[in-house]
Amino acid sequence: MSEIRTVAVVGAGTMGNGIAHVFAQHGHDVKLIDTEQAFLDRAVSRITKNLDRQVKKEKISAAQKDEALSHIETSLTLDAAAGVDLAIEAVTEDLNPKKAIFGKLDATCPAGTTLASNTSSISITELAALTSRPDQVIGMHFMNPVPMMKLVEIIRGTATSDATYTKIKALTESLGKTPALANDYPGFIANRILLPMINEAVYCLMEGVADRDAIDTVMKLGMAHPMGPLTLADFIGLDVCLAIMEVLHEGLGDDKYRPCPLLRNMVRAGYLGRKSGRGFYTYEGA
Repeated sequence: MSEIRTVAVVGAGTMGNGIAHVFAQHGHDVKLIDTEQAFLDRAVSRITKNLDRQVKKEKISAAQKDEALSHIETSLTLDAAAGVDLAIEAVTEDLNPKKAIFGKLDATCPAGTTLASNTSSISITELAALTSRPDQVIGMHFMNPVPMMKLVEIIRGTATSDATYTKIKALTESLGKTPALANDYPGFIANRILLPMINEAVYCLMEGVADRDAIDTVMKLGMAHPMGPLTLADFIGLDVCLAIMEVLHEGLGDDKYRPCPLLRNMVRAGYLGRKSGRGFYTYEGA
């Protein structure tokens, strides 16, 4: 079983830069790829700030921070993925751009390269079917914030081989993460359970069951959740929450997964949560 030394991460947003951070910190050479230089510059700045935070907390040394940054190269083209051992797609939760990326990666990467998606809900089987190597396609759903969260949900598509799963499971553990295996059904484990809860909290708000603060307080103090569902929705991004609920609704065909109309309206209004400065709460300096 070949060792994974080089990794391409496609998408330099919140999840992509976090994934790049973790791989680089564990000695992997990382090609971080996006479509605009500003996105890449912002990602490297974020990684540097997060590493500085680790140095300040004495979790790593200044030398280890510099070593991690030395492992990251940026690129504006998917051609940079040529020759890597593993390519991870980490773009927006939308099937069409993911399809385009997987097609390009399949054409660019060597036959032995494993292709992975950080998708939190979209079918790995469908993405794999676009390639000439469906047995080497797998889901690696990291949790946000990636450097801190221990869980990686590993999703096997219908054609994913035992060898691919074994290799990615071992890799995940080598990053200091805990893998959890899920089969390829809409939402997998995490979002099959989490997003309907968030959606129901939005229904409670829309229907006047309680106000925003009461809903979040009940779930924090009554159910021991670290943050309330509406706060968490803002953190995830309301557009991402809506996209996942639509995948669940379409994929499972059950009205219990119907996205709340209030959630749809907030996304239409551009109230996307922390990243836009306004969601169920307002945020300064977004």
